[in-house]
Amino acid sequence: MTTAPDGTAQPAEAADATEATEAAQTDAPRWLSDEEQRVWRAYLHATTLLEDHLDRQLQRDAGMPHIYYGLLVHLSQAPRRRLRMTELAKDAKITRSRLSHAVARLEKSGWVVREDCPSDKRGQFARLTDEGYEVLRRTAPGHVSAVRQAMFDRLSTEQVAQLGTIMKVMAEGLQPTDPNADLPWLR
Repeated sequence: MTTAPDGTAQPAEAADATEATEAAQTDAPRWLSDEEQRVWRAYLHATTLLEDHLDRQLQRDAGMPHIYYGLLVHLSQAPRRRLRMTELAKDAKITRSRLSHAVARLEKSGWVVREDCPSDKRGQFARLTDEGYEVLRRTAPGHVSAVRQAMFDRLSTEQVAQLGTIMKVMAEGLQPTDPNADLPWLR
């Protein structure tokens, strides 16, 4: 049995057929089934707990939130350990304003510096300093241990492969293709 938005109980098969017919006729929302709702809530709960777990570990070990660690990782993997600020915002999937604030904090710590772009007077690079690279090098073992303990040690080899496939499908479906889309890194 499932519960319709109006509170009436319906057999699952009837609810599915009714929802499909209503959606086709009226563009009504396709409500989640009980199982989909359970999975969605479990996903939200797990990802919230995981992000909190990683934030606490990085705050304890390096005095930075997970998003800052991610920025340092992006910079460490870039040629000459530097990226245009717009590219870094795009990689991190955050607004330019949020990135500017984060880079200011990382600069204050001595882990990142901004450099002017010689080919674009308005453009800037963020560059990982040697001190920032060293913090990343020291912090990475604890971080990978936290990720492994929170996620991979709890899953079988088959579950890891399934999760990888699922995340790839989701990411591909969500990857913006419209150049005029309202994307965070363009704000």
